[in-house]
Amino acid sequence: MEGEIGRFRRRHLTPIPRRAETIGEAAARELPLLRALPAESFDVSLRLLCRVDAKARICVRQSYYSVPARYVGRRLEVRLGATSLTVYDGARIVAEHARSLHKYSQDLVLDHYLEVLSRKPGAFSGSTALAAARASGVFTGDHQRFWETARRRLGDGPGTRALIGVLLLHRTLPAKAVIAGMNAALSLDSCDPDLVAVEARRANRPEPMPPLIVSPSQCVGDRPTPSLASYDQLLTGALR
Repeated sequence: MEGEIGRFRRRHLTPIPRRAETIGEAAARELPLLRALPAESFDVSLRLLCRVDAKARICVRQSYYSVPARYVGRRLEVRLGATSLTVYDGARIVAEHARSLHKYSQDLVLDHYLEVLSRKPGAFSGSTALAAARASGVFTGDHQRFWETARRRLGDGPGTRALIGVLLLHRTLPAKAVIAGMNAALSLDSCDPDLVAVEARRANRPEPMPPLIVSPSQCVGDRPTPSLASYDQLLTGALR
């Protein structure tokens, strides 16, 4: 009975609120009264301290993220945001990942394992990091073609090391330039990573500017013609 009375009172005896203005109108009225936003953005990320496991991963909220293999066994600062995760070694960023939405997932970056795989090239083809790089499109068909050619000419181990040497170039050169360097090296019948680096830097070099041609009628400046009289005096004095 008491519940029914309460329901009747809320439904029939409580007046319906009437707004004098819409929410948008109220927000527009309050906007001039608000202070300006601060110049520096406010960091809302959660700071954590995570230990790197033997597989060069950190575990954050039951998801795993890779870091460079040289940090195995160390504790690194992690800043966890709503959509991203950043790993720091002091003030230097060592890894960045999109935050995973699934438990026990792995977000592995192939570049983090290149030094280890260079010492153990046989583990490269079956590595989880390579599978992730293929799935994300970072390891392209051009990389695969270069790898197959290098393994056919140099053997499995040396050919894989040649590919890893090329992959290390991605740290300092754009991907487009590295791919152009690989294709140029293959066109020269070579799988040498040093040649790929030369061709990649050449592809990354901006186009030279055309020479400036000045017609005789154009003014080239009001500076006087340089004179060598002072140098003649120095030579004369030196001869004395």
